[in-house]
Amino acid sequence: MSAAVPTPNAALTLLKTVWGYDAFRGVQADIVHTVTQGGNAMVLMPTGGGKSLCYQVPSLLRDGVGIVVSPLIALMKDQVDTLRGLGVRAAALNSTLSPEGVREVEAALLAGTLDLLYVAPERLLLPRTLELLERAPVALFAVDEAHCVSQWGHDFRPEYQGLGVLPERFPQVPRLALTATADDRTRADILNVLGLRGAPQFISSFDRPNIQYRVATKEGPKTQLLDFIRSEHPGDAGIVYCLSRKSVEDTARWLQAQGVDAVAYHAGLPPRERTLAQDRFLNEEGLVVVATVAFGMGIDKPNVRFVAHLDLPKSMEGYYQETGRAGRDGLPSTAWMVYGLADVVNVRRMLASSDAPEEVKRVEAAKLDALLTYCETASCRREVLLEYFGEAYQGPCGHCDTCINPPQVRDMTREAQMALSAAIRTGNRYGAAHLTDVLLGRATEKVVAMNHHTLPTFGVGATHDEKTWRGVLRQLVSLGYLAAAEHHGLSATGKARALLKGETTLALREDTLSARPGKRDRGDRTRDRASRAPVSADDQPLFETLRQWRLTRARAQGVPPYVIFTDATLKAITEFKPTSHATLGTVSGIGQRKLSDYGDEVVQIVRDALSGKTVTLPDPQERGVRANSAVLGVLNRRGPDALDETPAPASVADALRDLRRTLTRETGLSAYVIYTNAALEALAERQPRSLDDLRDIPGFGPKRIEAYGERILAAVDRVLA
Repeated sequence: MSAAVPTPNAALTLLKTVWGYDAFRGVQADIVHTVTQGGNAMVLMPTGGGKSLCYQVPSLLRDGVGIVVSPLIALMKDQVDTLRGLGVRAAALNSTLSPEGVREVEAALLAGTLDLLYVAPERLLLPRTLELLERAPVALFAVDEAHCVSQWGHDFRPEYQGLGVLPERFPQVPRLALTATADDRTRADILNVLGLRGAPQFISSFDRPNIQYRVATKEGPKTQLLDFIRSEHPGDAGIVYCLSRKSVEDTARWLQAQGVDAVAYHAGLPPRERTLAQDRFLNEEGLVVVATVAFGMGIDKPNVRFVAHLDLPKSMEGYYQETGRAGRDGLPSTAWMVYGLADVVNVRRMLASSDAPEEVKRVEAAKLDALLTYCETASCRREVLLEYFGEAYQGPCGHCDTCINPPQVRDMTREAQMALSAAIRTGNRYGAAHLTDVLLGRATEKVVAMNHHTLPTFGVGATHDEKTWRGVLRQLVSLGYLAAAEHHGLSATGKARALLKGETTLALREDTLSARPGKRDRGDRTRDRASRAPVSADDQPLFETLRQWRLTRARAQGVPPYVIFTDATLKAITEFKPTSHATLGTVSGIGQRKLSDYGDEVVQIVRDALSGKTVTLPDPQERGVRANSAVLGVLNRRGPDALDETPAPASVADALRDLRRTLTRETGLSAYVIYTNAALEALAERQPRSLDDLRDIPGFGPKRIEAYGERILAAVDRVLA
C-alpha cells in the first residue's frame, strides 16, 4: 500500500479509501504532510484526538514499514485488529508470540509485506531487533505515549529513555513523538531523548467538549456511584478508578451485588484473570471495569460513556489522561469524581513519605496542588483544566457541574483561624475527626484524656455543624494551610501564619459547607439521560438493531465490536439511513474494505427498518453467553471441547472463526498468530479431514499442526457432520 512519491492529494485519498473520512481534523493534515516528506515532529494531542492517524497515514504513503513503539501489549493488539479490519497489513512483535510467530513477523518485515509493525520499547532495544530494523525498509518511527520518556512525566518508564538510540542508529528515518499530556519540562525531555530539537511541535486543543466534568464531596462513595450509574448511564460501558487493590475488589463485588455488570482489574490479579477482564471489556457492551490506574493506557475502546474516580488521582495529568478514556468517539460522556478530606491527606502523606529526590517531590507536589485547585474551584472546571495545560479557554463552558449549579463562595477567614488554632494548640498531630470534636466542644474520651477540653479553642465552633468543619479542614489541606503528617495528623504550615495574624483573608466554597442537595426528581434524570443519548428517541430502534448486528458480527470474527463500526459511525448510519452502497460509502468512518465486507447487511437492515419489517438477527446475547462460557471454561480448567455443547456454526468458516477466538482467549495470543485470515479461508475451502491434509495448507507447519491440528479437524468434522 506504500507509494514511493506521494501526490499532494494522496493523503486525503488514502484517508477516504481506508478509513472512510473525508477530511483530516485540526493539525492532522500538517503532521501527515511533515512526516510524509521525511520530517520529524512532536505531537501533543488529547486522548481521542486522532493521534494514530498521524503516523498510520504516513506509514502507508512512504516506502517501507512504519515502526510504532507502544508500551502495552493490549494496545498493540487493539490497534492491529482495527487496522487489519481496514485491510492494512499490520502486525505486532511482543512477548505473546511463539518463536514461530516471531519468525513469521520478522520475515514479513524483511520482505516489505507489512505496512505497520507495533513493538514494545524493551523488544525494540534488543540487539537482535535493532539489527533486524537496519536490514528492513523502515518508513518512520512513531513513539506513542512519549511522555513515558521523562522522569518529570506522570508515567515515567525507564525503558523509554533507551529510545535515544533511534536518532543515533537511524538518523535518516523520520521520528514522530506523540502524547496526550506533557508539561514544558516533560516536553523538553522528549525532544532531548528522541533527538527532536528543532522539529516542529504540533499542539492541538486539549478541550474535549463532549465530556461533562463533575466533582463532588464523598458522602457514601459506593452509593453515590451506584446512583450515578443507574440514573445516567444504565447499560453503558464505563471505568471506575480506585486507589487501592482492596478498594477495587470491594467496589466491584458491591456493584455486582447491586445488579451492575462489573469486573475488577488490578496488577495483583492472576494474569489470566486480568486478561479475561480486559477481553470482556473490549468485546462486550455495557461492562463496567473497576480498576487501579494499571488499567487504561492500552484501551482504545471508543464508546466508554463514563469514567468515575472514587479516589483522588495523583496529578492533573493523570486525571486528564484517565478521564480522556471516556467518549473517544466524540459522543456525550461523563467524567465523574468524588473525593474527601481523607483522600487529600492520604495523597499528600504518600508524596511526603516518598523516596523520590526532593526536586521530583516538589514537582509532584505542584501537580497535586493544581489538581486540588481544580477540585475546589468555584469557577468553570473546563477553564481551570485547560489553563493548566497552557490553553486559554473563553468560558464558562456552561456544561460542567460548576457552570450548571454555580457554588457560592464567602469569607470564611474566622472559621479558618479557629481550625488552624485548634491544630496548633493540640500539638499539630491530630486528625480531622479529633480537631472537629474539639471545635464542636465534644468531650469525648480521647479529648478529655488529652486535656483538650481545657483549651481556649474547645467549643469555639459550636455554632457550625460537623459537615461544615470537615469541609473547612479539607479545603485548608487542599490549599496548603494544613499539612498531612503521620497517622493522618494535620499540622499548620508556614502559609497559615499570615492568615492567623489577620494579614490576609480566605474565601471558601459554600457548597462544601452545607448539606448535600436533595436528589433530583426522576423527570430531571430522564431528561439528562436523553440529552446524552447518541441518537433521538425515534432513531433508537434502528440504532439498537445496528448494535445487535455489530455484536453478532464481532463475535463471529473474534474482535471487539468497535472494530466493525464505532458508535459514531452507527449514529451516522442511523441519522443518514443509506439504502444503497453508494450512499453508505459517504458515511464517515466507512472505507472501501468495510463497505465491501458489511455493506449488503447494513443496507438491508436500514431498508427493513424504513419499510417497517422486523429485522431477524442472530441473538447477540446467546452469542455472548457462548463466548463467555468458553472463557470461563478455560479458567475453570474445563476440557477443550467445552463449546461442543452449543449449536453447530452455519459454515466451516464460522466454526474456524469461533475456534480461533477460543484459542486466542486460551493462549493470550493474537488471532493472526493462531492462523491468519488467508489460512482460515484456505481451511474453509479445502475442509481438511486429517493431519496430512493440514500439511498441504500454506501457513501450517509442524508446530502449528501439533498445537491446533486436532482442534481444527474437530471443528470441521462438527460442521460437516
